[in-house]
Amino acid sequence: MDDGCRSFGVKDDIFCLFEGMLDNLGSLRQQYGLAKCADEVMLVIEAYKALRDRAPYPPSHVVGHLAGNFAFLVFDKSTSTLFVASDQSGRVPLYWGITADGFVAFSDDAEMLKSACGKSIASFPQGCFFSTTLGEIRSYENPKNKIIAIPAPDEEIWGATFKVEGPAVVLARE
Repeated sequence: MDDGCRSFGVKDDIFCLFEGMLDNLGSLRQQYGLAKCADEVMLVIEAYKALRDRAPYPPSHVVGHLAGNFAFLVFDKSTSTLFVASDQSGRVPLYWGITADGFVAFSDDAEMLKSACGKSIASFPQGCFFSTTLGEIRSYENPKNKIIAIPAPDEEIWGATFKVEGPAVVLARE
């Protein structure tokens, strides 16, 4: 990935792989009560822990406060939960797909995923998060709107593109 760096960290059986850079890391350190030396990985782990344990906030609220170019994966061993997110601009590439044995796989390397997932590979949608707790992908800007997969033509390498559906409009008759 071309923006920022790749970091990996573990704390309290929570594993995080983070790539990119947060523009508001300083203010987020203060918000979560972290030391000045805490990097993006530790911040994401603490934000995830707050989401899991203490905060009444939905995941979209937590991820929505992250500003910058990033993609990250969090795996919580204690709950077997996976939480994945990508920034609004998609400057840090992230791909996902379904392996031949039915598992969801993620990578910043499309070629590597292609060998495991075939044509079921797709770019992870910008400004979205995926949680095994919720069992679906959502936009963190518009969390109530559904994400629609648009299948690619058969000759395409990508399995689908994703788009956030607009709010439903209800027309009433008089």
